[in-house]
Amino acid sequence: MTSSQPVLRIRDVCKSYRRGPVLRGVSLDLLPGQLVGIVGENGAGKSTLLRILMGDLAPDAGVVECHGVVGSCPQDAVLNGAYSVEQHLRFFQEAYGLDSLDRAFELLEQLNCTGCRGERLEVLSGGTRQKLNLVLALMHDPRVLLLDEPYQGFDWETYLRFWDLAGTLRDRGCAVLVVSHLAYDAARLDTLYRLDAGVLSEMDRAGTGGVSV
Repeated sequence: MTSSQPVLRIRDVCKSYRRGPVLRGVSLDLLPGQLVGIVGENGAGKSTLLRILMGDLAPDAGVVECHGVVGSCPQDAVLNGAYSVEQHLRFFQEAYGLDSLDRAFELLEQLNCTGCRGERLEVLSGGTRQKLNLVLALMHDPRVLLLDEPYQGFDWETYLRFWDLAGTLRDRGCAVLVVSHLAYDAARLDTLYRLDAGVLSEMDRAGTGGVSV
C-alpha cells in the first residue's frame, strides 16, 4: 500500500564528466510500498544515477531527498571469497548495529539459501553470491531498496523467488527501485522508466511481458 508522500525525491539531477553530460535533469518520486523499474542501455547513466542516490557521488545540480534508511545492492558486491556466508552476515550485523540475525536468516530461507550459511564464498556459484548480496542489502529492514542488475546469475527458480520477495517488500511498505538493462515481467512493476542518454521518461507497460533496450 502506497503513501502520497515520497520516501525518495529526485529533482532535476544533472551530472557531467569530461566526455559530456551523463544525466540531464532527472526527476523521480519513489513512494513507500512502490516497485519501480528503470531500464537503459550501457552508458545511459544508470550507474551514475545509482551512485548519486546512494550518496557515493555528488550531482552537479539538482536535489536528492531520502526519508528513511536505504539499502543498496550493487552489481559488484563487496564480498570476500575467504569468508563464509554467516561471517559476512555477522560483519554487516556489527556495521548496522543489529541485535540479531533473525531477519537475515529469514531472508536466506526465502531465497532458498539456508544450507550455505557455513560455506565460504569462493566455492559458491555467482547466483548464490548474488543472493547474499541481496540479503546484506535487506537485513537491516531499509525503507528504500536500490537494486543494480539484481537478476545477475539467478536461475529461473531464484528469479521467481526474487519477484516474490520484491512483492513482500512492497507489502511491508518498502520502496523498491530496480535498475537494469532489461526488465522482464514489466507487469509486476508499478511504474517503469527508461533512461536514455541521461533523460528519464516513463514507459507504457501495456502488453509487455518484458522490455529490453
